[in-house]
Parts: sequence; structure tokens; C-alpha cells
Amino acid sequence: MSRQSVNVQAHLDFTVEVQDALAQGDPAANTVWSPYSVASALALVTRGAAGTTKDELVSLLLGDKSAEIEDLIRLLDKAERLAEPHGDQEPPVLEVANTLWADKRIRIRQAFASALENMPSGSVRSAPFRDDPEGARNLINTDVAKTTRNLIPELLPEGVIKNDTIAALVNALYLKVAWRNKFEEAATESRPFNAPSGVVQVPTMWVSENLGYARASGWQVVAMPAIGGVEAVVLLPDGGELPTVDATTLKTLVDKPKRQKVSLRMPKLRLKLGAELTNVLNQLGVRTVFTDSADLSGISEDPLAVQAVIHESVLKIDEQGLEGAAATAVMMRTLSLDTSQPVEVTVDRPFLLLVRHKDTGVVYFSARVNDPSKTG
Repeated sequence: MSRQSVNVQAHLDFTVEVQDALAQGDPAANTVWSPYSVASALALVTRGAAGTTKDELVSLLLGDKSAEIEDLIRLLDKAERLAEPHGDQEPPVLEVANTLWADKRIRIRQAFASALENMPSGSVRSAPFRDDPEGARNLINTDVAKTTRNLIPELLPEGVIKNDTIAALVNALYLKVAWRNKFEEAATESRPFNAPSGVVQVPTMWVSENLGYARASGWQVVAMPAIGGVEAVVLLPDGGELPTVDATTLKTLVDKPKRQKVSLRMPKLRLKLGAELTNVLNQLGVRTVFTDSADLSGISEDPLAVQAVIHESVLKIDEQGLEGAAATAVMMRTLSLDTSQPVEVTVDRPFLLLVRHKDTGVVYFSARVNDPSKTG
């Protein structure tokens, strides 16, 4: 098995794990998110991580802490390039931005900045997190809104920038592609859909064309090709309830469809989700990066930890094609850089003193100091 195929399987593992965790709150609700966007943001954080912090992130993203994060970054980079359209086909649109926003008080390592800026979609920009938090929020939101064609106008809500927020690594994605075989608009009609809460009427599209199709393992799979080498894959279970599916089965299913004549009816969709992913990532084993033990020394010589991971996705599917946008912001806090007024402590009266081993708590020396002028 090639290295790329291993990465694809690992990416599907990541997709299924996070999707299942997101759906736990309400299994009957719609869930939409962007594995590409979240993986892109976390992969760049991983590039600047070390020790346990890096191991946990790599294990989630690639399934094996010994795997190379640069392999995933290269895989995601390849997905930024769509195939050229043929003839008079409508050109696909894909725009990606990976931006490190940093306060002027933090020292970004040149190696990290250079690696990011060498990416086609990468940049490092300044944001006044300390002096003007609202201004920093507006800068980031405006940039994300521009990349996503205003489908995500406000990724960062009010109050998300805290007193110790010092940087943010943000991925933004916009995709708009037309179907190779468009649905007939005149054929769209209201039809019943068997939702968990009961039957509902939804606008349902229809197309009869040569599409990818397979039936296997209790699923029907339809692959709808779009311009630029993009495809939408519908996985329809034979039963009425939507079961969970593991990543290995998922890869088998999405690889199975063969072209044949298909008469397809499917609902028009407009899905949206905003989520704070910290609890989801904690549940999946990524914990250290959020704590004071975080090691992001590859990003900055100033000690950092992740404060929050904020994600938003929008996906629209209609007769013409699909349009989607996603953004992920990894908000970072400083562990020691503090420009607020210091707490004043003057040791001018008797005190206790311990000299100890921090990790074990073993005390090397213990002292009661009543009079420092006495040296014996």
C-alpha cells in the first residue's frame, strides 16, 4: 500500500472519529463540518509542536504518533489544486487561506513562519490581540469572510479573545463547483423524507444520468461527479436508521461505485454548523496542547498553549452544483508573556522556603526564614 493511500485511510479515520463525536450530542440532528479545514489547522499547529503535545495531535490526524505530519500537509496541499475544466464547462472555484495571526509582542520562529509562507495559501500577519482585541477579531473575521465569499461572516464571536490570547492559526476554505450532470430544475418537487422525527416534505431534485453506483454491505452508494475532479458521494443505508460506519468500511464503499445509468432523487441541502471543538478533541485524546504543559516551541520561543478550536461550516447543494465554506481558528494563549500590571510582592517579613523537584514534588530543602541578616 502506498504512503498516500495510508494517509487517505488515516484521514478517513480522523473524519469518522470527529464526525461521530460531533453527532453524540444529538444523533438525530444534522452535522456538517470540514475535515479538510480542521485537519489543515491542526496539522500546522502540529508542525510547531513537540513531545507529548505533538504525539497526541499526530495520533489523531494520522493514527500513529510516529507518522510524519509533513506527509499530511502535502496531501492537503494536493487537494488545493483542482483539475482544469474542459471546453465551455463552468470553471471550479477553490480558495484556501492558512494564516497565522500574531500579536507584535510574541516572537514567531523564523523557520515556522518561512514554512507557512512557502505554502501556496500560507501567510503570517499581525493582529493587535493585546492592545485592541475587538480590532483583532474584526481583522480575522473580515479576512475569513473574504475567503469564504461571506458564507462565514463572523467566525470569531464576541468575547472569544481573552486577556491572554496572543495568536491564532486560521484555515479558511471556499469551494464552488458545478455538476457534470446537472439536475433538471423543472423536475424538482416537494417529496416526503423519512426523518427520525417523522415524515417531512422537502424540495427533492431529480437526475437520470450515468453516475457512479454500488450496492454493498447494506448501503447504496452514488457518486456524483463535479467539475474540477470533485465528487459528492451519497451513502444511503438499506434500513430506515442511519448507522455508524467505521473508516475502513467507508473507504471500501466510496471506492466501489462504477458508472451506470442512475435515476437519482435527492433533497436540496443547506447545512450549517458552528462548533467549539475543544471537548471533541479532548475526547479523542488531544489534551496536552490545551494545558500549561503544552509544547509549541516550534511556533514561538514564548511558551504557548491552545486556548480554543473554533470551527464553522456551510454547505449548499442544488440543481446546479455545490457551494461550501469552512473555517477553523486555533486560538493560542501565552503561558508567561504578560503585559498587565504586575502583582507586587515584597518579602519583608518571616517566610517559608521550599526547594523542590517540580515533577515529583520531592523537597530538596525546606526553610523557615525569620531573619535573613543571620547567616549562620
